[in-house]
Amino acid sequence: MSQSFDHYVNPFDDEQQTFLVLKNSHLQYSLWPNLAQKPQGWDVVFGPAARIACIDYIESHWHSINPFQPAIGS
Repeated sequence: MSQSFDHYVNPFDDEQQTFLVLKNSHLQYSLWPNLAQKPQGWDVVFGPAARIACIDYIESHWHSINPFQPAIGS
C-alpha cells in the first residue's frame, strides 16, 4: 500500500486547525498547533484560536525577536 503526500498539510501551516501561542522563560513566543503536545518549558498565553488570531497576538506582544535584547516592558 503506497501513501500519497499530494494533499499533506504541515500541521503548523494548516489554516483549518486551531492554534495556541506559547511563551518560554526567555520571553520567546511560538505558534503551536492545538492538537500537538505542548513542549516542556513553554506556557500557553493565548488560544486555542484561529491561526491568524494567534499570529496577530504574537505580533502585538513580541516586541523583540533578538534573544539578547530584553523585551519592551520587561
